[in-house]
Amino acid sequence: MKLIGSYTSPYVRKISVMLIEKGIPFEFVNDPPSAEGSKVTDFNPLGKVPALVTDEGEVFYDSPIIVQYLELLGTSPTFLPWEPLDALRVKQVEALADGVTDAAVALVLENRREAAQRNEEWIINQRGKVLRGLDKLEHYAKERQWLNGEGLNVADISVACTLGYLNFRRIAPGWCVERPTLIKLVERLFQRESFARTTPP
Repeated sequence: MKLIGSYTSPYVRKISVMLIEKGIPFEFVNDPPSAEGSKVTDFNPLGKVPALVTDEGEVFYDSPIIVQYLELLGTSPTFLPWEPLDALRVKQVEALADGVTDAAVALVLENRREAAQRNEEWIINQRGKVLRGLDKLEHYAKERQWLNGEGLNVADISVACTLGYLNFRRIAPGWCVERPTLIKLVERLFQRESFARTTPP
């Protein structure tokens, strides 16, 4: 099994963490989509990572799809509840975390533009998405039903990867203010071997 991606992508990190936690052997192919000569489009026509190549040569892309594929393998531990509606609720938290990451990535790209070319109104809009999303994730973490529960699930993994990315790119550096439950969640998860091995360089 091969995982195509970039060491700095939180979406790739999510899948890497899951593979490590499940004990599934895989080869990591570091291929940033923006790099010259990147072959990512050979696996995903959209040119996005992660892409997962199975032992049979089938390709899955988009991290929620890859999550679903890994769960269908039946390899323990599982990261989604067995009950379909409960699984959907966990995946909604995953989607919220991914949405925060989407906005953060957009901010990183916009900040690379010349200052005179940046759209400040658009930047404020993206920052609002990040902060509102984090507020809702803090709420979920306090409830401890679909996030921050007794076991590890895909929502926990996604949120930790999102917050790790915010720290790595220094987006919304004050995100931890008044979000103590999220802080404790990531402090706990970052001690796991799967997260330690996938820390962005």
